[in-house]
Amino acid sequence: MAAGNSFGAAFRVTTFGESHGGGLGVVIDGCPPRLPLDVPAIERELARRRPGQSHLVTARDEADQVEILSGVSDGLTLGTPLAMLVRNQDARSKDYAEVASAYRPSHADYTYDAKFGIRAVAGGGRASARETVARVAAGAVAKQLLAPLGVEILAWVDEVGEIPATVDALTVTLAEVEREPVRCPDPTAAAAMTACIEAVRKAGDSVGGVIRAVARGVPAGWGEPVFDKLDADLAKAMLSLPAVKGFEIGSGFAGTRLRGSQHNDAFVPRAGGGISTRTNFSGGVQGGISNGEPILLRVAFKPTATILQPQDTVNAAGVATVLAPRGRHDPCVLPRAVPIVEAMMALVLADHFLRQRATRG
Repeated sequence: MAAGNSFGAAFRVTTFGESHGGGLGVVIDGCPPRLPLDVPAIERELARRRPGQSHLVTARDEADQVEILSGVSDGLTLGTPLAMLVRNQDARSKDYAEVASAYRPSHADYTYDAKFGIRAVAGGGRASARETVARVAAGAVAKQLLAPLGVEILAWVDEVGEIPATVDALTVTLAEVEREPVRCPDPTAAAAMTACIEAVRKAGDSVGGVIRAVARGVPAGWGEPVFDKLDADLAKAMLSLPAVKGFEIGSGFAGTRLRGSQHNDAFVPRAGGGISTRTNFSGGVQGGISNGEPILLRVAFKPTATILQPQDTVNAAGVATVLAPRGRHDPCVLPRAVPIVEAMMALVLADHFLRQRATRG
């Protein structure tokens, strides 16, 4: 039986490795042949996710350089499995000595023990957000597959705590997102978010928020009926990420407060030919299939579970104890999660592009 380490159908990725092991990697099966692989572009995406990049994130120092192990010759993909590896260089397993005998609240420590009867104590093993380095590497390849089609994927921090941003999803640029370490393109909101994260860090606490993402240039017709709907696969992709507790597409929960007469996306002729919609409450997906409009989604991240304050918990014997975590942790995961959300969106769209190509040629 599959163990939940693979994702996708036509563009299928399998990640491997643990937070404090030798490294983490990914195997992509289904990447088409003769795709010019831009390795520096992969490393740029990894740099956006890497720890230690600013004062707002964990101080773990990882270079996150990618090694291409297979599937490429003379800069072109072969159509065979593409394997990539990122080695761990700055793991500090001693910081997790107390965790060996006590479960961290709101972590996967207890549930992994319940599932397997054993767990990787240091760093949480595969439950760690460190695992997402493999997803970002794969997502960078997916972006390269989608780019010649005119598909552009961009995410940004839309809320931190109770601080919202005002961002135009149709015009926002990567340069605007990357302008601030918090990765919010609204300068006023970015300043307030930065101050909030700095305050919770000093207090040994953490804060959550929302990432918003858009895929522009996706043509109509991507997605499969019933169980493999495009929005269902996007939801699974985002909810598979560590710390994610909510997903919305289009109007999301806010749409429940509208009437049908207000919410429907009426079809109108597109300038230059074709069909468009007057609004985009559907978020670019109807009936589980893309309709040619920008795909808009929001992903909710909980506050980082590890905080530098004593926490009530129990040990493996069920005896109450107090745990005072050590180590290096993000006071807010959102700035580093932006490229991870983009990567998962790219993986889903690349998969459905190849599935649609097989359907219509």
